[in-house]
Order: sequence, then C-alpha cells, then structure tokens
Amino acid sequence: MKHNEVVLFLVLGAAIWIIGTIYFAYTGRSVLETTQLRYWITFVTSPVFSAVICVGILRWRHVAHADWASAMLPLTIPGMIGEAMVLTHLGTFMPRIQETSGGKYGALLFATYALVLGMAEAASWAARR
Repeated sequence: MKHNEVVLFLVLGAAIWIIGTIYFAYTGRSVLETTQLRYWITFVTSPVFSAVICVGILRWRHVAHADWASAMLPLTIPGMIGEAMVLTHLGTFMPRIQETSGGKYGALLFATYALVLGMAEAASWAARR
C-alpha cells in the first residue's frame, strides 16, 4: 500500500469514528437503555453496517483481497484509540448515556471491530492460499 493510501484510510477511519460516536452520543440511550431486543438488534446490525462501509472503501480503492488485513488496520485504529478515550470518559463524551451502559457500548464496539478485522483477515488469508 502506498503512503497516501494509508493516510487516506486513517482519515476515513477517523471520520467514520467521529460520525459513529456522535450518532451513539445522541441515540445511544434509545439503544443501550431500552429493551434487550432493541439492543441485540443493534448489536447485530451495527457491526454488519460498519463492515459494509469498510468493504466498500476497500473496493472503492481497489485493494487486493490479499491486502485487506493490512488495509483495514488504518481504517480501524483511529476508532479504537478514540473509543478508548470515550469509554474511559463516557460521562464527558456521551452525557446522555448512563455510566452503567458503558459495558454494553464497549461490547458493541468489540463486536464491530472483531467482525471487521476478522473478515479482512479471512479475506487476506483466503486470497493467499
């Protein structure tokens, strides 16, 4: 991957994280602090939606499947670093969400990053076989 591609993926990853964090700051209460059904629907759909966005970016930039794992890292690292700050200061960054909802939010994030990175690793591995 070229240097400017890495920078582009870092910027896009940061933008996706900012948009997602703002979205959950405003709507998180209706997802995290209501029914279990609503939470589990979000728990399934949010990682899939994130994966679709990330795959779309990789396809848009014509990244070879063998390179998906290394290309996905700059897309996800800004969000992982940002979410570490958000989760340690949940009351500051997401004042509408109760502090006790941090675990549910963290689990949702973990599932999202696990799916996105795992899918990229699987695609890279399969392409190299």
